[in-house]
Amino acid sequence: MIIVYTPEGGEPEQYDARSLRTSEASIVQRTAGMKWGEVEEGLGADDPEAMRAVVWVLRKRVDPSLRYGDFDPMVSEMTSRMDRREVTEYLENAFRAAESEPDVTRDQVANVVQRIVKVAADPEHAEQLIAEMQQGPKEAPAEEPQPEDKPSTSPSSNTTPTSTSSEESGSGSSPTSSTSPLLASTT
Repeated sequence: MIIVYTPEGGEPEQYDARSLRTSEASIVQRTAGMKWGEVEEGLGADDPEAMRAVVWVLRKRVDPSLRYGDFDPMVSEMTSRMDRREVTEYLENAFRAAESEPDVTRDQVANVVQRIVKVAADPEHAEQLIAEMQQGPKEAPAEEPQPEDKPSTSPSSNTTPTSTSSEESGSGSSPTSSTSPLLASTT
């Protein structure tokens, strides 16, 4: 989940809640007075306290002396957005669920999920995915039939008989590398 913080008169800043370390998530929980699951739900619902706590902890990476009481943005300055992975998972699940419904078309699903574009951190990515998924899975190119493997009977075929004997292969006059003595160096 991405939190977009746009201070009055400033440029939008994006904070990825997924980038929190466990220790930072613990600080968010204590500060917001919420369990992590509640924080996640709060981010999805634009809960001001959940967003404030996450942004504050992430801002402290750059400004360690920033106090929570000193970071008090206006409610309208923060909103949450879905990151690319969340958008992809959401759309894949929506189109997959529709496949089990014979009366639901890909076009209908695309119309319903269009609202995700408004809550995506990268709206162009969301629009592109919707268009691709609306078209359906791409069909794999047809494979060319392979000729059947038939034993060659031509006199020019080079067939080498294989041994099925369990005896050591090779002749007694040519030792294998594992039985060859090491030669002394000449240098």
